[in-house]
Amino acid sequence: MDAPLFDQWRARSPFYDESHEAVCDTVRKFVAREITPHVDAWEAAGELPRELHRKAAEAGVLALNYPEEFGGTGSAFNLLHGLVQTEELARPGAGGICASLMTHGIGLPPILAMGSEHMKRRIAPAVLAGEKLICLGITEPGGGSDVANLKTKAERKGASYVVNGAKTLITSGVRADYITLAVRTGGPGIGGISLLLVELDSPGVSRTPLAKMGWHASDTATIHFDNVEVPAENLIGPENGGFAGIMRNFNGERLGMSQQAAAFARICFEDALDWARSRETFGQPLIRNQVIRHKLADMLRRINATQAWIDQSAWAVLNDKAFPGDFALLKVQATQTMEVCAREACQILGGASFVRGSRIERIYREVRVMAIGGGSEEIMFDLASRQYRF
Repeated sequence: MDAPLFDQWRARSPFYDESHEAVCDTVRKFVAREITPHVDAWEAAGELPRELHRKAAEAGVLALNYPEEFGGTGSAFNLLHGLVQTEELARPGAGGICASLMTHGIGLPPILAMGSEHMKRRIAPAVLAGEKLICLGITEPGGGSDVANLKTKAERKGASYVVNGAKTLITSGVRADYITLAVRTGGPGIGGISLLLVELDSPGVSRTPLAKMGWHASDTATIHFDNVEVPAENLIGPENGGFAGIMRNFNGERLGMSQQAAAFARICFEDALDWARSRETFGQPLIRNQVIRHKLADMLRRINATQAWIDQSAWAVLNDKAFPGDFALLKVQATQTMEVCAREACQILGGASFVRGSRIERIYREVRVMAIGGGSEEIMFDLASRQYRF
């Protein structure tokens, strides 16, 4: 197995061709030039420079698979190309960089799917050019994954909504210019939820940066809304019709997170394999020990099974055969695979995995955010059981 695992999974799959390899080559060069040399500095700073978003736009990274009319690459690329891009952005082993750089991937789709034409043309081109940053506001301090019971309220007063409440664990929440905000405009439950586009420099908005276990390069915030006036034209979709948009968004987010988790698992496998081949213990390479080879084989088994499910799920989306329960279970499969591979890689590297600065050390710290963000394992199992009706 001389070729890196990063370069094997597509060649052995029926879903990928030369166009996907071209995306891989472009993004890989961008990552090597603009990201990898700066990982440690950005981890220490706790955020990415805004200039990185503009450079990513110039390289074609931000706008992949977005409509041409708003500055995107158009229909020449699809979801599978996006999975390749996610894979390559994961190569530095710093999940916070990918999460923060690509936050528009969860903040912008509801606008493109449900927003007015005026809103799309006002917001999307600047975001896809890297000039403006947009984030998504769902999670609340007292709510977690219980989206149907969110408390942030928006009351219609004349030509505006007045927003009060708070959102937390908001990726890019410190730097973002806009937030796609889930608010309660009606009664209890899913029928009273709407989506609003809020400009984060509005009077009454305040932000508190959050220090975290992992994703150090990603700025994360609690955002408070104190009588924030939002023009009624900033309503995304129909009033009290926001829950469907949130759920549609979650499926894409979970597929992307699954690909990222699989990529991190591959990194753990590759770095552990390289270490085992080069590390001498008791007079022989570490790889000569059967227990180490079995660990590596089990990691590879889990990775290959997970990637096959990701590819099949992407195919289902492209062929209008997607089923929400599959995405819920896939996310659990992928993040548990990442967790096992991160643990085993740490065991193989031993004390070297405990020292700051390696890919495996960073990935190990990011296991929990991957397992909880986008829907925790427990919520995913329950969602799947209800989708499958058992």
